[in-house]
Amino acid sequence: MTLTHSARWLVAATLVAGLSVAAPVHAQETQARAQRNTVLRGLDLDRATVLDMQRAMNQGRFDSVGLTRFYLDRIRTVDPLLHAVIATNPAALREAKESDLRRRQGARGPLEGIPVLLKDNIAASGRATAGSLALVGARPARDAFLVQRLRAAGAVILGKTNLSEWANFRSSPSSSGWSAVGGQTNNPYVLDRNPCGSSSGSGVAAAASLAAVTVGTETDGSIVCPAGINGVVGIKPTLGLVSRAGVVPLSLAQDTAGPLTRNVTDAAAVLSVIQGVDPRDPATVAGGDRDYLRALRPDALKGRRIGVWRSAAGNNREVLATLDAAVATLRARGATVVDNLELTDTAEAAELEFPALTTEFKHDINAYLADTPGQHPKDLAGLIEFNKKHASTELRYFGQELFEQSQATSGDLNDFEYRAAREKATSLSRESIDSLIAAKRLDAVLAPTNNGAWLTSLTKGDDFTDFVATSTPSAIAGYPAITVPGGYAKNVLPLGVTFFGGRFSERTLIAIGYAFEQAGRVRKPPTYLRTLP
Repeated sequence: MTLTHSARWLVAATLVAGLSVAAPVHAQETQARAQRNTVLRGLDLDRATVLDMQRAMNQGRFDSVGLTRFYLDRIRTVDPLLHAVIATNPAALREAKESDLRRRQGARGPLEGIPVLLKDNIAASGRATAGSLALVGARPARDAFLVQRLRAAGAVILGKTNLSEWANFRSSPSSSGWSAVGGQTNNPYVLDRNPCGSSSGSGVAAAASLAAVTVGTETDGSIVCPAGINGVVGIKPTLGLVSRAGVVPLSLAQDTAGPLTRNVTDAAAVLSVIQGVDPRDPATVAGGDRDYLRALRPDALKGRRIGVWRSAAGNNREVLATLDAAVATLRARGATVVDNLELTDTAEAAELEFPALTTEFKHDINAYLADTPGQHPKDLAGLIEFNKKHASTELRYFGQELFEQSQATSGDLNDFEYRAAREKATSLSRESIDSLIAAKRLDAVLAPTNNGAWLTSLTKGDDFTDFVATSTPSAIAGYPAITVPGGYAKNVLPLGVTFFGGRFSERTLIAIGYAFEQAGRVRKPPTYLRTLP
């Protein structure tokens, strides 16, 4: 597919250092390289944390330029199998060199010189396409606030990741991980399986070691599902912890950005940096101690009370087995487990969520487009017409029913019916979580994150038969959740487990997630199988 990008960005198949397009690599050779080539100067970057990388750079084993070159080369050679990266940043090596010079005076923190990939609905250096050709000409005037925070911490912006176009709010059914700009992202464990979405590229890129860390966004499941299905850690923060300014919206009532990383340490480091009060986002609020790295203690499970939302697994034997293994780990490490708990009113809240989202999307995307410079449609009606005019690319596999349903709403956030639906959905979800935690004196609730990845089909869309998902209560409530690798379906496809809790309980959830991770050491690197035997 031929893409038109801003002059400041290069397609992912281009090697930034020399601006030369890589020669095609045989798929089998690429698969072999993907599995073995994650070591830089004796440090296995698949297993290393950003703290390990900091120590290596401080010791002179490699520098940020070398680390950045490593990831750019890996994107060039491995990403043709995955289609996880939409574009690389031609300024990445310059940013890395600046970080190396700055390091002589002392690193600014755990992300100094660390290459980061961002979901391409997050504005950086004048780019945020949301995967749509309609926004290729958009030129956001400022970096997203979270990107400003990353730069201030010394991180290197490596590039942009693919996503489910418009955060998967254009059509149903659709194929998660597909966008007109980036094509279909593939699961790195089994390439014909789906990566889930909408932060598909971020989850895949983290799993495949295409960057040290990645950032995605979630409205409902778009961080935790791709994290779980791609065998990585994902944190969906409390609404208001991370600014939404500079992020292409779906619904400002539920949208938030968060990290997807190979380990809890890295997720804690990223979240510590990207959180903060932003005058451009009135939802952001001041808080207390938010250096989440301080929460990382291997013994943090001792004395905790953790409830289990077991019924969310349905009758899926592999998911139930993963949940049983997680419960055994928690108990072995000193936690008290309260099993077979139920959340109340989840179905009613979920029914109210969708009509609220359609009104919010029309309002929020119209406001975003009106405020964004560049050549692009100026409102949702314009996006719908753009897609019709470019049907051979944008509507090649599925339509835009959700766009049309949203356009049919008033888009008025003062509408009585809309406000009643949103307020009831939010209050039901918050009460469901808060009352359960209070009644059972819980520190967190454990639930399955996902079932095994389904076969990708661009014509049929996602296969949600017996789909396991637990993201909705936290998403509607605006409460945090962390997913951590918990097991495997068919011994290959990753299964995650989620810990969620009340508002601004990130520190507790990170502590629990880290201790669980250290106790189980479940994650295995991707296998890059073409299909299951």
